[in-house]
Amino acid sequence: MIKSYLTIAWRNLVKNKGYAIINIGGLATGMAIAILIGLYIFDELSWNKNFKNYARIARVLVNNENSSGWYQQWGTATPLAAEIRAAYGGDFDQVLLSSQGMTAVLSTGDTKISQDGYYFEPGVADMLSFEMVRGSRDGLRNPESIMLSESAAKSLFGSDDALNKSVRIDGQTELMVTGVYKDIPANADFNDMRFVLPWQLAVQKNFNNNNGNQWDHNGFITWVQITGKTDMATVTHRIKDVMLKRVDAEFAQHKPQLYLHPMSRWRLYSEFESPQHAGGRIRFIWLYGSIGCFVLLLACINFMNLATARSEKRAKEVGIRKSVGSARKQLISQFFSESLLVTLLAFCFSLVLSQIAIPLFNSVAEKQMHIPWDNAMFWLSGLTFVVFTGLCAGSYPALYLSSFQPAKVLKGGSGSSRSGALPRKVLVVLQFSVSITLIIGVIVVFRQIEFGKSRSLGYNQDGLIYTWTPTREIHDHYDVLRHELLGSGVVTSMAESVNTPTNVGFHIGGYDWTGTGIGDGGFGTAWVSPDFGKTMGWDFIAGRDFSYEFASDSNAIILNESAVKFMHLENPVGQTIKSTIFDKTTTYTVIGVIRDMLQESPFEPVGKTIYMFDKGMWSKNGGTLVNLRINPGMNTREALIEIERAWKKYDPSSPFQYTFVDADYARKFSEEERIAKLAFVFAAMAIGISCLGILGLASYMAEQRTREIGIRKVLGATVTNLWALLSKDFVVLVLVSCAIAIPVAWYFMNGWLQNYSYRTDLSWYIFVAAAIGSLIITLLTVSYQAIKAAMANPVRSLRSE
Repeated sequence: MIKSYLTIAWRNLVKNKGYAIINIGGLATGMAIAILIGLYIFDELSWNKNFKNYARIARVLVNNENSSGWYQQWGTATPLAAEIRAAYGGDFDQVLLSSQGMTAVLSTGDTKISQDGYYFEPGVADMLSFEMVRGSRDGLRNPESIMLSESAAKSLFGSDDALNKSVRIDGQTELMVTGVYKDIPANADFNDMRFVLPWQLAVQKNFNNNNGNQWDHNGFITWVQITGKTDMATVTHRIKDVMLKRVDAEFAQHKPQLYLHPMSRWRLYSEFESPQHAGGRIRFIWLYGSIGCFVLLLACINFMNLATARSEKRAKEVGIRKSVGSARKQLISQFFSESLLVTLLAFCFSLVLSQIAIPLFNSVAEKQMHIPWDNAMFWLSGLTFVVFTGLCAGSYPALYLSSFQPAKVLKGGSGSSRSGALPRKVLVVLQFSVSITLIIGVIVVFRQIEFGKSRSLGYNQDGLIYTWTPTREIHDHYDVLRHELLGSGVVTSMAESVNTPTNVGFHIGGYDWTGTGIGDGGFGTAWVSPDFGKTMGWDFIAGRDFSYEFASDSNAIILNESAVKFMHLENPVGQTIKSTIFDKTTTYTVIGVIRDMLQESPFEPVGKTIYMFDKGMWSKNGGTLVNLRINPGMNTREALIEIERAWKKYDPSSPFQYTFVDADYARKFSEEERIAKLAFVFAAMAIGISCLGILGLASYMAEQRTREIGIRKVLGATVTNLWALLSKDFVVLVLVSCAIAIPVAWYFMNGWLQNYSYRTDLSWYIFVAAAIGSLIITLLTVSYQAIKAAMANPVRSLRSE
């Protein structure tokens, strides 16, 4: 019986090749998109699950309050880890202190590579379940040791065994390799960690600025692994007031409370809306998941529409089958068999399409996904997917066609009533409503990106680069290097800074400008050398820039507009501000006010920022930046060669690595641009699938109205008249779709824009453009079949009738 069903199904597909191609092509495209989105969602949901202790690892955050509300502190004080271990050790398997992620130059012999890594307390290898290639997980207990990832070890030593070999860090410290671990997978945090240094080495090098007992310096990270006998919420409640009991009275006014942010939520819930509620990338999971479901739904609608539209071709078959005794359930089985066959063929083609598209999809999504051909769960999921889609896509045709009355169809009727076309129209409206909604969404996302790019930066990016200095050699020879580069005409200005022009980095509290001794937190703080403002192209509202000529500038600061507004200072230049940083209270004098310089998110207000004179406190171990503005009159490539030559003269041990500021700033739009690109592709696919359905229906309609078209032509109807006749039904359906899609799109996109403080508006012409575009696409799709039918010879069509 099943063989008979499949044989008949195959013959119907071969007999109607055009409709088979449209059906299978539409379903295959929808399935391919669903597969790619499914792989994307699986990759996101499996983030960090390679760590064996995944469910019990957390990062310690600090929630604070000030006059502006609550704010979150991602860094912690150095003594926090020891305090937690001492007071609540029974709740934790591990409590570890680490540095922020950093970049260092690793060298051995003539080989030098720049890699990312951390200073970490012993125990990190167990916490993160390192898979050791060589050595043991206890390697960091020696303060003169280093652990390398497998790729870093290969880059340094090739095929040689790296264990017990010597590696120099930033051309200064000689360390011994005590362990080599497998690279952490791409879909995990720490995936860029190519080396780990012992925390004790940081203490010896005074990396932590002797802050072992300071509770007000929050530049480090505390990681924990709770025991299996408790849970995150319980432990968070127990430790939440640890800092409050230790900080001074001024800091205690901010009511610091500890919060354990579980590893399971790092990826998808990293943007906190309140101390208890977080969002983030989870919205992309819902977004792409919804798009995948909708696109697959559009493909299924095509199948249902085309199957029911051709019901008259199958009417006599149904009538004869029922007359010779076929039960309705047998007919339903027949049509479900055809649906499952089409779906199976579409699934096979969708796998081919997915394999072809996945490199491009990975490029856009910045993933390293692949189709798991050898995974039994994938094939089981695929089979379930085929059956579910086949049953959904074939449900309406099976139930509809099997309901025809044999007496009526054998007498020449179609077996369907005039209302039979209504479900098809509803489905077409649903198709285009989804497609138009996606089109509007894509337009809004692109407009938001352009809106962010059009914001005034407050500085000039042209020819501006920055380069990181891993050692202190450049700082020690800074004046002579600056004199040499300026004298050669390669650069027009040059300055040091602690952070890049596109990132303030440090947000520090404890500033007192009221004279009451009560400070308020959250100021972005940037340490810069004189000429930084000239190099950036600062626009001064009042006062002046830093200068080497004024000795008093060592305790001078420059404020941006947002800081002045926050402080409510009417005449800021000349006023004094006290600050307690690194347990030392200093009085600063405001010497200038600049227009806001956009250094962080282009979609958020410019933060209140204080610029301080860099006295070299950050340069003793290297790790600062040099900003250079290339002479616009020089060839950029030649200028970079000349800068590198001078650079190597004073720091031959470090590679010269530079970043163009405009490219660095452009990366701030990467997430939105990724959404826009993927949404554009999905919207284009959705429109394409909808157009395939429209093309099939238009072809069928023209075929069914052959005699009517012939008669109208004989009576004098023009090609234009007939084109309008055959197109108007689809135009009406698209207009109805627009009426549904526009308010839906407005609701969802307006909600999406609320995520941004600086956002574009939902202009009326966006919706008009989407509606007109949909109409044009529909008319172009329908026109081929309509004009072809209108230009046919009426004599031939009437003779055949």
